[in-house]
Amino acid sequence: MDAASSSSSSSSSPPLDKKHSKMDKKKKEKKRSKRVRGDDDDDDIERRMMKKEKKRQKKENKKKKKKRKRESSVSSSASSSTSAEEPKEKVSIEATVAVAATPTAKVSADDDDSNSNKNINEGITLLLFYQYVEPPWDEAQYQTAKQFVSSIGQIYNITGRIRCAREGLNCTLTGSRHNMQLWIDDLRKFDGGRSTVDPLTGKKTVTEFANTEFKLTHNLPQGQRFPRLNVMEVIELVNYGLAGARAPPISKHGGQHLEPHDYHTKMTESDVVVIDVRNHYESNIGRFVPPPDGATVIDPKMRKSTEFPLWLDKPETKEMLRNKQVLMYCTGGVRCERASALLKQKMDTEEDTKSLGIKGVYQLQGGIDKYFKEFPMGGMWRGKNYVFDKRFAHAPPGIVGAVGDRKGDDDVDAYDDIGEEVNKKGPVDAADGILGKCEACSKPWDMYRGKRRCPTCGVPSLICRSCFEADKAGTKKLDKYIRCDLCVAEDVKSKREFREREEKESEEYENKLRQRQVLDGNDAKPLLGKDERVDTIADRSPCPNPEGITRLFLKNMCAKRMDESTLLDFLHPAKVTHIQWLTDRNTGKFYGSAFIETATLDDAGLVLAMDGCMVLGRKIKVKYQRANEKDLWPIPNTKVASREHKMM
Repeated sequence: MDAASSSSSSSSSPPLDKKHSKMDKKKKEKKRSKRVRGDDDDDDIERRMMKKEKKRQKKENKKKKKKRKRESSVSSSASSSTSAEEPKEKVSIEATVAVAATPTAKVSADDDDSNSNKNINEGITLLLFYQYVEPPWDEAQYQTAKQFVSSIGQIYNITGRIRCAREGLNCTLTGSRHNMQLWIDDLRKFDGGRSTVDPLTGKKTVTEFANTEFKLTHNLPQGQRFPRLNVMEVIELVNYGLAGARAPPISKHGGQHLEPHDYHTKMTESDVVVIDVRNHYESNIGRFVPPPDGATVIDPKMRKSTEFPLWLDKPETKEMLRNKQVLMYCTGGVRCERASALLKQKMDTEEDTKSLGIKGVYQLQGGIDKYFKEFPMGGMWRGKNYVFDKRFAHAPPGIVGAVGDRKGDDDVDAYDDIGEEVNKKGPVDAADGILGKCEACSKPWDMYRGKRRCPTCGVPSLICRSCFEADKAGTKKLDKYIRCDLCVAEDVKSKREFREREEKESEEYENKLRQRQVLDGNDAKPLLGKDERVDTIADRSPCPNPEGITRLFLKNMCAKRMDESTLLDFLHPAKVTHIQWLTDRNTGKFYGSAFIETATLDDAGLVLAMDGCMVLGRKIKVKYQRANEKDLWPIPNTKVASREHKMM
């Protein structure tokens, strides 16, 4: 087609262009509504990763089905045409099985391809556990631990997520029952990269994971198996913003662990408050409900764990704890460890918290997961337990026909309209066990499905099947006005409004803590603030820098409060020579990104080691960024004023 005809055809079809532009606009709006905030909520990150893994697994299953069909068609045609060769083929198959069954390692034979049908029938085993290590691993020990869990995971065909920090491990894993036990046995023997022999006595010491509690759930559907093993490097096992020297020592300040039966008994006492240290969207669909004359349950209404220290420091929170026994609980116990230690540290070091007369701090050993095993009918639990594995949420095992709790179902299409579940075990009154409600129509609902998030704060949206289907059909739109119950209650109507409020609260909290000197042992030091950033950075070793890059890219910094002095203090002792603040071309505004040049390769490696650390309430992101040969670098007028990096 020539230019003339092309221009005439394009000019003669404006309605088509308009139609396409409208479609593009709708696609953009749809993408915008589905966009998830990428800030410092580790729970959101894990949730998105889980969704991606599910998609990949579906694709892999489709490929396997096609392959089986092709193989079955080939084998059937071959058997019909060459029946005389059957004895020879049988012999070769038997020989192959005999070779495969030869024990070359202690990996179970049930993971061999020849036993895949047996695997499917047996189901999989889910393992949940965490372990804090004190003192934290140094860089060499940390790398040793990370390599060890990854290698034994591959040996035993274990899949799932391992959050690996210098303070320990937090894991959600799947695999065969036999191989999972072998993996646990190996981990119990692991010395954490440290010597297991006491140099003074010459006796063997207890290994890091010798007394770890491993929580196992057997015979889950194969569809709930993770497709691969992902070992994630993190600063904290739970992102409280209390990394490094900020972290209250668990061995010194940790709460008293209560087994489920003892915890259950405590909840009947009237002078007890029970703090749910999970996120609000989790407690929204399930929580403990003690008897009327028993404990009082407190929901801090958090969207992420970094909000807990701020909530605990509020005057109204402290009044709720006055003259009470304080119980805490979470899904598996890991979030209670730092939360209880933080409260007990405040009781030991802060006068206003000391004066509250708190009678004790306790936490549920093994979390809700272990409580369900001891109280299969639920005990004082109501609703569902939100989890970060492929079950998504589950009711106590003894509750028959709980809505949304059918084995293997993970889609809203598996459930009938509210009122009854399509279940062979019989219908139940759905409203009896449902605590949550649809954010769009207020109908009782307790399943988080799909990718939609609250358009203002980014937490998962609780939307019923009917509203999802209506949105797909175009008869009802899930627009920006459909928000989570917290944003509705707090009258938060935009992302900007939410972010400004969040930054203001964080700044007020940090300023308060800078002014407050907390005595911890014999050393006086601020609990948070710039002084702690020195300790957090100084105890890290430089990251490898094989390409010899001294230019780095930093993003997600606080646009309102970040300046040259603050950045240099944060990156101390690494020496920075140039900073290029990246601003918007049109408005000239700074949105939190910059390029920096360091004096040496070691300085660059040390800066990269701070990737993921908190500064001014934001998790800073760092990566090597080699300058383009065509670009001028360092840029004139970006040189840092000559001065010693010194913390304020």
